[in-house]
Amino acid sequence: MKRSIQMAGLPTAELQASPADTRQRLLDAAGQVFAQHGFHQATVRQITEQAGVNLAAVNYHFRDKAELYAAVMRDCFCLSGTRPEIDPALPAPERLRAWIFRFVEEKMGRAGPSWRHQLMAREMQEPTPALGAMVEERICPDARDLATIIRSICGPDLTEYQIYLLGFSIVGQAIFHLSHAAMVVRIYPPFSENPPDAATLSEHIHQFSLAALTSFPHPAPTRKSKK
Repeated sequence: MKRSIQMAGLPTAELQASPADTRQRLLDAAGQVFAQHGFHQATVRQITEQAGVNLAAVNYHFRDKAELYAAVMRDCFCLSGTRPEIDPALPAPERLRAWIFRFVEEKMGRAGPSWRHQLMAREMQEPTPALGAMVEERICPDARDLATIIRSICGPDLTEYQIYLLGFSIVGQAIFHLSHAAMVVRIYPPFSENPPDAATLSEHIHQFSLAALTSFPHPAPTRKSKK
């Protein structure tokens, strides 16, 4: 009954659209509005006007603004759909290459609206409860996978603290290109005409990171004190 009442309030054009189409229009519009104004300042009316749908559509498809924001963030963090698995039987350097390529491809390789990166950057600066779910669901498992690969390359002597610092250094290379593209092309203008694609960038990061990992200094053995 509730759904019938809500649908009765929708415009004729929206009623003719499939639920999936209306839902996607809301996601696209919400992404733009959230990226521009942030979660707290954005309003449902701004989003529905941008999408060209009735105010009731948000409640019908997402319940409220918070759930709509969480759905947009899931898309930004590539949590919807399937993703390639990394073969655990591969040598550690090849697993590192596969991990980096998957990360870069998800963040940079697929075509997407410009607001996607802006919204992710805003979420990092002004975190909402949605970030916790994203970290728990995808980011922490990915970080643990990368830590395991690094440990396989560097050996057992490094501390977990060192392992995660190395992992953040690897990820930071991709994030730099993702979040600072406007600055990069001003520093090196040829990138404006020929920016590195996902395959080129991931291979560069792999080669650079592998060289660093294989030469990373291990802790000196602890000397036993003389009695």
